[in-house]
Amino acid sequence: MAPETNLSESSPSPAVEAPFDPRELGEIEAEARRGLEAAAGLAALEEAEREALGRRSRFSSLYRALGALDAAARKDAGRALNELRRRIEAAADERRVVLEAAEREARLERDRLDLTEVLPGPAPGHLHLVTQVREELEDVFVGMGYEIAEGPEVETDWYSFQALNIPPDHPARSSFDTFFLELGEPGAENYLLRPHTSPVQIHLLERGRLPIYAAVPGRAYRRDTPDATHLPVFHQVEGLVVDRGITFGDLAGTIDTFVHAIFGEEVSTRLRPAYFPFTEPSAEFEITCRICHGAGCRTCSMTGWIELGGCGMVHPAVFEATGVDPEEWSGFAFGFGIDRLAMMRHGISDLRSFVENDVRFLRQF
Repeated sequence: MAPETNLSESSPSPAVEAPFDPRELGEIEAEARRGLEAAAGLAALEEAEREALGRRSRFSSLYRALGALDAAARKDAGRALNELRRRIEAAADERRVVLEAAEREARLERDRLDLTEVLPGPAPGHLHLVTQVREELEDVFVGMGYEIAEGPEVETDWYSFQALNIPPDHPARSSFDTFFLELGEPGAENYLLRPHTSPVQIHLLERGRLPIYAAVPGRAYRRDTPDATHLPVFHQVEGLVVDRGITFGDLAGTIDTFVHAIFGEEVSTRLRPAYFPFTEPSAEFEITCRICHGAGCRTCSMTGWIELGGCGMVHPAVFEATGVDPEEWSGFAFGFGIDRLAMMRHGISDLRSFVENDVRFLRQF
């Protein structure tokens, strides 16, 4: 009689060594990429990603089959499946970036408002007179061999005053004349709206590329009460020349050149001694009043002359503050109001006309 078989004592069955076909992984990846690329929107992309990696996908079926493999095969197959998941997720992320950008652009296009007004005849509008004069000045200085430089309108106390040799007790450094800003930590260096374009001179000198022949047009701010010749927001052009052997005669000739280029040969210029902390010697340069042609009027305070700006030889202290040797280099600087220049050139008696936005005034230029 055959002995009874004790099933409880029988040895366990060996693990199934099912081959893990890498070609199936390639098919899954190719199918997933086709689905992702075909997605026309974010919702369709989520659905395609779910079909590729979700619970009912071929990918998940392979994951569930890992338990039937022996330890060595399971490790290799698991690594291959994880790499496949990362590639599919990366492809989905790339497609999502493209679709989000397209949807954002479509949304902006839907929300865009057409505020243009089509009027018959020539296109309305043109550059403001001050902008026209600024661009013409830039052309004049470029023709003289100057570069056009620009700088920030919010500056520090160092660039606006200290490096320009303006002493701490100078009236320009008080809140009565300058727009100070509440920026930075308490006790830190003061920030302000630049009261002149002169800080760009310091930036140019600090750059250290000599010689310098530069014109600096830009907007400036001062706490001036608006009147016929003053505005709290105005436009200046600053000039800086630094080279070996520069003299005051070069400065006078430069001023004559650009004034005659703008106003014509019939306009006279003159230099009057003045004081500026950043130049020595210093002068104010004036031209004959274009309103009264030198006879005297309200605009020129009955003098027959209109001050355009200040000028002078760069003070050695400014050179020293920026690391330039005043024994080797010399130079001059000047600055004048573009608004006043436009005012004189076109015979405008009041600067406030530039900012009143009266189209009857603006369309004349």
